[in-house]
Amino acid sequence: MVSLSDEMGERYLIVQPANGGITDLVRYGIFNNKASGSKFLLQQQQQQEDDDDDKNKRFVIIVSIIMRKLIKVLGKPMEWAGYVVDFILNLLSLNGGLLPLFANLFQGKMVIPERGTATFISTIGHIDGRINLEAEQRGIELEPGSRSLMDLCMMASKLAYENAAVINNVVNLHWKMHFVDFYNCWNEYQKERSTQVFIFCDKPRDANLIVISFRGTEPFDADDWITDFDYSWFEIPNIGKVHMGFLEAMGLGNRSNVSSFQELLQATNTDVFPAMVETSAYFVVRSKLRNLLEEHRNAKFMVTGHSLGGALAILFPTVLLFHEEELVLQRLLGVHTFGQPRVGNRELGRYVESKLQQPTPRYYRMVYCNDLVPRLPYDDKTFLYKHFGVCLYYDSFFVQQKVDEEPNPNYFGLWYLIPEYLNAVWELARGVVMGMAYGKEYKESWEGIMTRIIGLAIPGLSAHAPPNYVNSIRLGT
Repeated sequence: MVSLSDEMGERYLIVQPANGGITDLVRYGIFNNKASGSKFLLQQQQQQEDDDDDKNKRFVIIVSIIMRKLIKVLGKPMEWAGYVVDFILNLLSLNGGLLPLFANLFQGKMVIPERGTATFISTIGHIDGRINLEAEQRGIELEPGSRSLMDLCMMASKLAYENAAVINNVVNLHWKMHFVDFYNCWNEYQKERSTQVFIFCDKPRDANLIVISFRGTEPFDADDWITDFDYSWFEIPNIGKVHMGFLEAMGLGNRSNVSSFQELLQATNTDVFPAMVETSAYFVVRSKLRNLLEEHRNAKFMVTGHSLGGALAILFPTVLLFHEEELVLQRLLGVHTFGQPRVGNRELGRYVESKLQQPTPRYYRMVYCNDLVPRLPYDDKTFLYKHFGVCLYYDSFFVQQKVDEEPNPNYFGLWYLIPEYLNAVWELARGVVMGMAYGKEYKESWEGIMTRIIGLAIPGLSAHAPPNYVNSIRLGT
């Protein structure tokens, strides 16, 4: 493992939207007022001087601050809306629809949804209710980038949005595989147990495949969206700069005590931090994975996730590389992510690619059309955050291209504005006829159609929905 010097704790940038007001934002953004800027930024002095002279970076930081302030204001309404939407969707589905619901109500037979039960489905699950695997009959091809393995990973990424009881049922009863466990881990950024991950094997004994699936950005969770828009980073010497919010989601540090990143990244021996074994997603998953690899001698493991879950999926093996977990990494089959935001700078990308992409690629990153999240945090030629790995880009006709970077890498721009909205209209029309065009398996739910309607206002949000990724894999050419 690379030795961390005392300087490590000084190499970071923390963007703090709550510490300044609109006046400070204007003074910093337009006039480069250092006093106002210092309210929003906590960083190493030399880096601060470099960044203050860079108007482009200052613009990106301001956009990050504005978006995070706006989402924060909407936080409670989003949370309440999420509870209401989840309850109504489950109330309707458990009672067979709107008319049967009224009939059950008058007859005293109305079924009330209960969170955490095997019948309580997430909003994501209602938007796309498919649980079958494309390769149920012929089996999974254990080759990174193969269609059947991509499909399994995407379905596991979608399933990660459900509660443990639902996941258990799908894995054991429908996929005929073996559910290992579901973990609800501590997120230092959000100050709650909001990092979810589950593990399953292709069979209970002598397994060939172990899959680790991280939950992504939940539609009504403001803190998840704030994390995606966060520009803060922490630098690991000789490896690169890593998104600070994602490190915190993995339980690997706390921005209120920056030295904690150094301490936890050095903690290869969890006896030093026994509490981390139970609370940190990284240490919890690593501990369980070691045991599973010992139990299943022939097994290899995949890591996957959609959205924020995709960021955590690639961050997990990155930290394993840093900790020189060679015995574990020898058994890594691959990493497949879907709609994943950027996790670090170009130096980090080169480090990971030198380890995971040789002699053959193991890290594949899928992007569907105008999905907003892979374009976050904002980046350009002069900016910090860079994607890496093999990018499989699918347009709205499900045509696949292997590219270095998805088109319109920052989403915003007048050049792309009209095509984005025209494409949203096309996706809505396509959604209405999907079942007739491709078969009943592809018929979109009314919840999915409502998501398409939202896409008429914000195309990048509807494009982020999991059905687009499932359809891209299954229908892609």
